[in-house]
Amino acid sequence: MKNEATTTVRNAVLETMRDLGLTTLFGNPGSTELEFLHNWPSDIAYVLGLQESVVVAMADGYAQATGRAAMVNLHSAAGVGHALGSIYTAFKNQTPLVITAGQQSRGLLPYRPFLGAADAASFPKPYVKWSCEPARPEDVPVALRQAHAIAMQRPRGPVFISIPSDDWHREARQIRTAAALADGSFDPAALDAIAAKLAKAVNPALVFGAGVARDDARPAAVMLAERLQADVYTAPIPSRSTFDESHALYQGVLPAVPGPLVRALAPYDVVLVVGAPAFVLHVDGDMLLFDNLNMVMQITDDPDQAASSLARTVTVAAPGAAITALVERLPHSRPAKARPAQTVPAAPAAAMTAQHVISRIAALLPSRCAVVEEAPSHKEIIHAQRLFDLEREYFAMASGGLGFALPAAVGVALSGRFPRVVCLIGDGSAMYTIQGLYAAAQCRAPVAFLVLNNYGYGAMRSFSRLMKGGGAPGIDLPGLDFVALASGHGVPGRCVSAAQDLDAALAEAFASDGPSLVELRISAEVEALYGMD
Repeated sequence: MKNEATTTVRNAVLETMRDLGLTTLFGNPGSTELEFLHNWPSDIAYVLGLQESVVVAMADGYAQATGRAAMVNLHSAAGVGHALGSIYTAFKNQTPLVITAGQQSRGLLPYRPFLGAADAASFPKPYVKWSCEPARPEDVPVALRQAHAIAMQRPRGPVFISIPSDDWHREARQIRTAAALADGSFDPAALDAIAAKLAKAVNPALVFGAGVARDDARPAAVMLAERLQADVYTAPIPSRSTFDESHALYQGVLPAVPGPLVRALAPYDVVLVVGAPAFVLHVDGDMLLFDNLNMVMQITDDPDQAASSLARTVTVAAPGAAITALVERLPHSRPAKARPAQTVPAAPAAAMTAQHVISRIAALLPSRCAVVEEAPSHKEIIHAQRLFDLEREYFAMASGGLGFALPAAVGVALSGRFPRVVCLIGDGSAMYTIQGLYAAAQCRAPVAFLVLNNYGYGAMRSFSRLMKGGGAPGIDLPGLDFVALASGHGVPGRCVSAAQDLDAALAEAFASDGPSLVELRISAEVEALYGMD
């Protein structure tokens, strides 16, 4: 560790941001942040979100797409409160975010001032990995380095620092560190044992989760599956693409219900779950069914997942490194099995049903793109299309809380990884963070926002049907005009209510070099709740 020349807290923080590669800041400014933000340097991009939940979700998408931590600046107290839903989603997504928030001046805090945050470091818990309000102004740069290191440690996730507004011009020392975090470690003996069980298996299966995508390990996952000639599933409630879905070994997404999940895995003598919990469940059922499964093994980089696992053996390791090591331990491929050809459900006659609309989106989707999805009542139809090969990526929220996809699509686009980003979103979901359209317009983000408008919360309609209920208030959403909403935020839009107009509207949206919105008015139909019907 080397102490550099004396400077101000603000200058030390800006230099630390540069050192750590935090050169894009997502924010929504308030009075307690202005001392930090004034005369903003040109080499650090500031991306404005019109509401704090939008800000965090944009940063979430950006961090996932880049694989690096993203930095967020929020307003004191109420601003953090606005953002908590998106912070919860980032925590469930295991997204590394360094979140800072303004705080009132230290001298005012004993007197409960306006805009003061009481016990600020505790406010976002338990959905941040670490949080603090530094005891002294000169500790702020050190706290930022600590926060970044903890955010990037596995399992990755958001961290939080509350910074009093009068700290920025106080004296500090620039502290530089060259610490490298160990990443990708594993117990060789544990992987030897897993490889031996897989090699002896007659009919193995692989279940991949978001951790595979976070480690950019999808090509290695394909190699492992081919070595074993194993059927491959995506773990329940997917939030990332985990495999080449066009591959003959791919079998689809597992349901989040005990009975159907156990029945899907029952034919296999060994099941290896990598980069996902074993298992995420959404609907109650007979948990004793899991006792009847043959050997289930799990590799995860999250000790909490390991502690609550239904697997018989669990190894804590980085998914990408573990998959690569298993491929090396299984040097010979098995003969390919004869498998029936995969089929994608045929589109119905030309009508604006969800199945027809999504089938046309699938047919016209660019070959290299990212799809950011939040259409809960249409997930089953979307995933049945087998859209996500190694050229396309998929992002969704792991939390179940709405409001992620629209701003996250902007963040994914700002990463520069994809020529085009498609945000596939329901009408109810879109309204949670519609302000994200403003950031898309201001940044000229190449995002096609496709709003599947079924005039309400389709997933809630499905739950009502499953629960044999009905008549619940607040499910229907008539009268929303998404083209007008888009125009008001500076994004061009059009509405499609007839099937004959669909292809032209989609082709135009996919070809645009900036943001655009297409409202797709879905005809009345009964929604299917993903994996539960």
